[in-house]
Amino acid sequence: MTATRFHTPATLDEALGLLDEHGDDARLFAGGTAMVTLMKQSLLAADHLVSLQRVPGLEGVRLEADGLHIGALTRHRDVETSDLVRVYAPLLAHVYSRVATVRIRNAATVGGGLAHADPAQDPPAALIALDARVRIASRRSVRELPVEELFVDYYETALAPGEAITELIVPRQPADAGAVYLKFLPRTEDDYATVAVAALARIVDGRAHGVRVALIAAGPTPVRATVVERALEGAPITAEAVRRAAEAVVDAVDPLDDFRGSAGYKRDMAVVFTRRALERALGLSPA
Repeated sequence: MTATRFHTPATLDEALGLLDEHGDDARLFAGGTAMVTLMKQSLLAADHLVSLQRVPGLEGVRLEADGLHIGALTRHRDVETSDLVRVYAPLLAHVYSRVATVRIRNAATVGGGLAHADPAQDPPAALIALDARVRIASRRSVRELPVEELFVDYYETALAPGEAITELIVPRQPADAGAVYLKFLPRTEDDYATVAVAALARIVDGRAHGVRVALIAAGPTPVRATVVERALEGAPITAEAVRRAAEAVVDAVDPLDDFRGSAGYKRDMAVVFTRRALERALGLSPA
């Protein structure tokens, strides 16, 4: 690792000021679970690390009129175990419980994980299915962005220089919606998935409504499968309708060849797991 100066600002404005001052030579530091590994492997270098650990107001979960507000420094484990999340967004609590190991979840932060933009990490699948958005701050402005628009390429986000994720906003999960997260793990429970799918849907008069489908490990970014959603929205709840809709996911994914499987294999698995997730969400197969 190269020599790096470690900053510990006491306010968000001070932290954002350090980003402005040092530009591309500065990186925000939160839980460090991904960043430290990358730096040890010489895959990432930073002359200045700007720690957010002393910055107040960036932790915790609270319920507001527009949904759950989750601070960027909230640990994965705290989302997993939050009573508010379990009640108002149970899909999210479940997905955070599937991230790596408890040891990692006790250190990794919500905002840090999203800014890291690993296309195989679990949370974005549920966040996209739940229409979540991130609040982003700089010294000049505050803006919000849907989570599905945050990721622009492999390990790249839409964050501009000098910006930081400060909060995650998750609308309440519809109480009458079925919601499922399925992933195929080639090795151990804490491994990255070959493919994973979050699906959410409501049943109204025997038809599917409010269909949301999102995948991770299926391309250079998390994927919202709108082609599947459109194919199933308003359709009768039958195994054939779900099968046809799930087959459309091949037009949404763009997987990479790696040791977890070839691109062709992953496309096939995306179809299978999208079908299974929708079948469970719509009550066509047991959870």
